[in-house]
Amino acid sequence: MPTVILHMINEDPVVGELDDLPSTTDTLIYIKKPRRRDGRPLHYVEASVVVAAWPISRLSFFEVMPEEESGEFVNIVKERIDDRREL
Repeated sequence: MPTVILHMINEDPVVGELDDLPSTTDTLIYIKKPRRRDGRPLHYVEASVVVAAWPISRLSFFEVMPEEESGEFVNIVKERIDDRREL
């Protein structure tokens, strides 16, 4: 589930998770766990909201952030440490 940043016209950006990228025929974009870029809740959305929808016509653009791969960095470091021990 990719994380996206919605840049809306005349509003602060909103961050959230997206199931699928919108198609060319979609009029709404559905975001899970909507929040501000700093992680704080949005003042105009109830705290218990799980999914929120924004009209695509209100967006100037959106960014899809790269997904973090869990465990890979730790494995690479561990392999390098093990290689040094063999020397």
